[in-house]
Amino acid sequence: MATPLRVLIHGGGIGGLTLATALARRGHTVEVAELRDQLEALGVGIIQPSNALHVMREIGVLEECLEAGFEWEVLTIADPAGNTLAEIPQPRMGDAPSNNGIPRPALARVLNAAATSAGAKIRFGTTITELTDEGDGVDVTLSDGSAGRWDLVVGFDGIGSPLRTRLYGDRYAPQYTGFANWRVTVPRQEQVRGVVMGTAGQAAKALLTPITDELMYLGSVFAEAEDFRPDPDKAHEQLKERLAMFSGPVAEALAEVTGPEAVVYSRISQVTVEEPWHVGRVVLAGDAAHACTPHIAQGAAMAVEDALVLAESLDAEADVDAALDVWEARRRPRAMWVQAISRAVLKQETGGPTTPEEDELLKIGIPGAAHVLVQPY
Repeated sequence: MATPLRVLIHGGGIGGLTLATALARRGHTVEVAELRDQLEALGVGIIQPSNALHVMREIGVLEECLEAGFEWEVLTIADPAGNTLAEIPQPRMGDAPSNNGIPRPALARVLNAAATSAGAKIRFGTTITELTDEGDGVDVTLSDGSAGRWDLVVGFDGIGSPLRTRLYGDRYAPQYTGFANWRVTVPRQEQVRGVVMGTAGQAAKALLTPITDELMYLGSVFAEAEDFRPDPDKAHEQLKERLAMFSGPVAEALAEVTGPEAVVYSRISQVTVEEPWHVGRVVLAGDAAHACTPHIAQGAAMAVEDALVLAESLDAEADVDAALDVWEARRRPRAMWVQAISRAVLKQETGGPTTPEEDELLKIGIPGAAHVLVQPY
């Protein structure tokens, strides 16, 4: 559409800042309301697969991401002692690299700088307190006392999305999968030049992911009771107990973890908003609409794809309502497929029962999924 829009983005994470950059670069007026008081992110890393890197190229920050991270092309499967079982080259989307590991704080800084330099305004320590959709615009009051009318409000406010609760109550509250992710950042070992997946069958898997020349992170998923939390004084010991069957690189990484403070523990939950992701001029995107397990490393990639496709749809369509319909029609099938195959891989790796539909997805496998996801979205 030719007329610039006023867009309020609720949430300044990876998806929200990507959308802010994409829209501001197109001439729209953009503000981001971020609940946190300052730019911060969990001090562990994230994998940017090729489709996510394609989005980073489109918003002009690919080189900054690669400079801040560690580019890699081969997934190595290893036994518990670290002996290589297979090396699997990773596909590319167009001329984007195969993968990039990057610290989350570094990615947050790159995206924040891109959004602000494009003209977006970031309001920290701010959230929506009142919202009324008037059909042709949304009247919003923020927690800092300011108020205004917006042509569009987009909720990139995460798996616990307050905006989703405003739209749907508790119908789509996060559903715990029964599993949790343990992660810790350690010095990178010279031989870890791409993701190394150490496997002890269904007993345990451990991933070593390079995120800079100096750093990598160790991650592993285990079944955990919903109310379990690591002992704040012994989290590193609890992680070592869970990975005791590993020697070689995984054991060497664990030896670097001498205290509990670096261990990051997060329960793995899903969200599937089965009703429309947009109600009037209010939209849910990323984890707020379709949070998935991390088992094919596509959660953040789906969020940034959501962001870019929304910006493109607003460009291409005559009005906001048509753009939202087109956006959701493009995004829902792909995001739901990623959620389904990610959950199927989780169940396969942990010995859980799978449905016939999940068995069909598992025939594709992780390498097959990677090839699907470098196709245009």
